Amino acid sequence: MDATLQTNTLTENALRAIELGKLLHEHNGGETLVMDMRPLNFWTDFFVIATTTSSTHLYGLERRIKEFSGEQGIEILHHSRKVKNDIDGQSAEWHLIDLGSIVVHLMSAKARTFFELERLWSAAPHIYKAETDTE
Repeated sequence: MDATLQTNTLTENALRAIELGKLLHEHNGGETLVMDMRPLNFWTDFFVIATTTSSTHLYGLERRIKEFSGEQGIEILHHSRKVKNDIDGQSAEWHLIDLGSIVVHLMSAKARTFFELERLWSAAPHIYKAETDTE
């Protein structure tokens, strides 16, 4: 399912969220998903969730997000590391990047399984889901 809604009914922010989801998938973000959060809360419109394979992969995807946001004129409002790694004190488990109307979650497979954001927000429609995992 590329987009469950017709492109002509999507807002500019929805199209940006889908574009960002596709970008993460193109750079090996696993199980990339864009969720429409508008019916469920007031603080953001979309979640973009992708699974990372290592800290190097996570930081590479972060760099792509920064480039994308700069090109689109989107300000990064907040960036946080949600789960610390016991080995080096740095977080490679879950990074949250707040772009205002889009919140990106880059998560290790372990963190994604543990926190189950898709289940927690199961009422949110999926407007983009990568066809397959990374190729």
